[in-house]
Amino acid sequence: MAAKQTRVSRRILFTWLMLAGFIFLFAPDKWTNKLQLVFACIFHRPLSVGRSFSLSMQMQGPVAQVVSRSQYSMLQNHLANTIEWLNQERQKVEKLSGLRDRPVWKGANFVLADVITTSIGASHGRLIINRGQTDGLAKDQFVLGDYSIIGTVSDVDARTAQVTLITDPTSKVAVKTAKSIQSNTSRSRPSDELQDAPLMIMQGSGNNSAKIELLPAKYKVEVGDVVYAQKKPGFLEIPMITARVTWCKRDDENPLLWDITAEPACDIEKLKDVTVIIMNPQE
Repeated sequence: MAAKQTRVSRRILFTWLMLAGFIFLFAPDKWTNKLQLVFACIFHRPLSVGRSFSLSMQMQGPVAQVVSRSQYSMLQNHLANTIEWLNQERQKVEKLSGLRDRPVWKGANFVLADVITTSIGASHGRLIINRGQTDGLAKDQFVLGDYSIIGTVSDVDARTAQVTLITDPTSKVAVKTAKSIQSNTSRSRPSDELQDAPLMIMQGSGNNSAKIELLPAKYKVEVGDVVYAQKKPGFLEIPMITARVTWCKRDDENPLLWDITAEPACDIEKLKDVTVIIMNPQE
């Protein structure tokens, strides 16, 4: 005779489970701790296998992407060098954009060069820069520092060049002062302005200074006046500031002329880079 099957309704089963849950919930901690210990002992092996499998799956992904310490350092160094190079190029663009945007410099080229050495003394004034013939530099080209003429290229090789500063005793630059230009423009014959403008030579005297010669005393000059390098076809198309008057008085030997001392319009010793003007760059 088949055993009689007892059917338990879902409602009764749910009620029993609820009662069992409440019993475990409100049971003392010592009972529940024992139950947890028994459960851990029974299912220790299957739980450890599952944990090991989970850890191995987590480690497989990152391991494939790990690089050696030396390669990581090399990539970091390359990134740092690239960032610094981009910063240097951005600074060069900012410095040169102010000149290139002027219509008067149409067709001219500007070469930004780093200063390697600076040598300024009583008997000399020179710079060595890290640009040369391969960059289009040639003798007698004008050199700018902080947008003012500081000298000319006097010697050049393939990758470096020497700049003779306006303060060097061998330097002679044709110049004008702002007051002498104003005096000429106020004359009654404006058409004769260029013919009447006085020719002055600024010669270096060492120790970061220069003397301006051949300016007649009839032209007004004062301390602080701007001194402009006159334009030179093929090298400089417009007058540019080069110095400022720091001393002026009547010449003791010839009272009809001024005795003028000028200093560069910028602090040459603090320059870290300069710009060489190439008026007719070769294609």
